[in-house]
Amino acid sequence: RSDAGETMAWSESVDTLLANKDGLAAFWTFLKSEFSEENVEFWLACEDFKKTKSSTKIASKAQKIYSDFIQADAPKEINIDFHTKNDISQNISEPTLSCFDDAQKLIYSLMAKDSFPRFLRSEVYKELVKKHQDRNQKRWLPFL
Repeated sequence: RSDAGETMAWSESVDTLLANKDGLAAFWTFLKSEFSEENVEFWLACEDFKKTKSSTKIASKAQKIYSDFIQADAPKEINIDFHTKNDISQNISEPTLSCFDDAQKLIYSLMAKDSFPRFLRSEVYKELVKKHQDRNQKRWLPFL
């Protein structure tokens, strides 16, 4: 359960939003409504991938990220430049924990500059803030 202050804090930065379970869920819902949830899904997959310890898991997770998001006609293909995509394609046979870093930075930047400001202007976000403000008012002014 988020309170109004927490919901308002999401507007401070993409990091604040992505670090909050409810914020992430709201942002994901918004991106889904715009048919662009692959960006946040890719970003989360990269965050998870960077925490991978076992070398066999690194290879299998890297392959899954590659086939889901990077390769041509991937089901959730992300919009990254040819050079970045090419670098990943050439190194995917021997992946490292940093092999998706450049692509992840590009997608993060895209979310920060494009999706995030639209999310803050969206009805989804405005409704959440309003709902939490109303709930707070009722808590402090029970006689209303």
